[in-house]
Amino acid sequence: MKKNILSCLLIMTGVMIVLPLPAAKITAEKVGSKIHVTINGKFFTSYIFSEDEKYPFFYPVNGPLSGGSVTSMRNAVYPHHSSLFFGCDMVNDGNYWQEGLERGRIISVNAQIIKQGGDTVVITDECIWSRPGALSPVKDTRKYIITAPSESLIQIDVVITMEMLLDVVIKKTNHSLFSARMAADIAVTNGGTMINAEGVKGEKETFGRNSAWIDFYGKRGNATEGLAIMQHPTNPWYPSPWFTRDYGFMSPTPMYWPQNGTETSMKKGTTLILRYRVLVHAGTHIEANIAGEFVKYKNLK
Repeated sequence: MKKNILSCLLIMTGVMIVLPLPAAKITAEKVGSKIHVTINGKFFTSYIFSEDEKYPFFYPVNGPLSGGSVTSMRNAVYPHHSSLFFGCDMVNDGNYWQEGLERGRIISVNAQIIKQGGDTVVITDECIWSRPGALSPVKDTRKYIITAPSESLIQIDVVITMEMLLDVVIKKTNHSLFSARMAADIAVTNGGTMINAEGVKGEKETFGRNSAWIDFYGKRGNATEGLAIMQHPTNPWYPSPWFTRDYGFMSPTPMYWPQNGTETSMKKGTTLILRYRVLVHAGTHIEANIAGEFVKYKNLK
């Protein structure tokens, strides 16, 4: 019997046995200031860490069906939105988020491929937060684990460890930490859906609301694709409130709602470990079982 996309069926003595498909083969290649990732021979994403960029980021982030990116880059109104990225504004008077390298930038100093060629790609990086005329306030280490649990689901596990090299003050800002800028064709403004773990939709209901995850998806021809961001329960501020926009932006952003109302302060030597899971998926949040996937993630030690 022929193998289809779901399983291999064997008929033995009148009993049907369902066997799982072989795991996806995921490869990575470092070319200049990019690490390219492919899944079963199809290009998925690039981790970009060029010296003329504001910070390292992933682009494109291609959907499992269309092969087109579910994220976007630097439109005319918001040129500081770079697909899938991590940064922060208002850090000791520096800006490690918006355009202008002289205002501050996050410099990759050691991007590496730790594992590739099997069912997993592991990328690590070390980054220094730097700006002219000032001491570096933060260094971070990053680990990205890329797997493909099914033909309709690609997973990026993110672990970012921030170490404060100085006493750090982050003034109230909507520009902080892990973020995604979605492709225009799946924005809510173009008919897409943004929904959180509590089942509320759109910017008006999700903005400022604490939630474990948000999923953002929309129609692309005859298919539906999207991207979800999950926060791990071990994160500081969990579950963080979200900064959301119907035009296609989402970020769990605790620095916009600081506990004292004005700023977030951390002493030199403070370490923050931030964990996120990104799911690039086909279908709606129901069809992709985002809620069920979060249960798996929150139980991950």
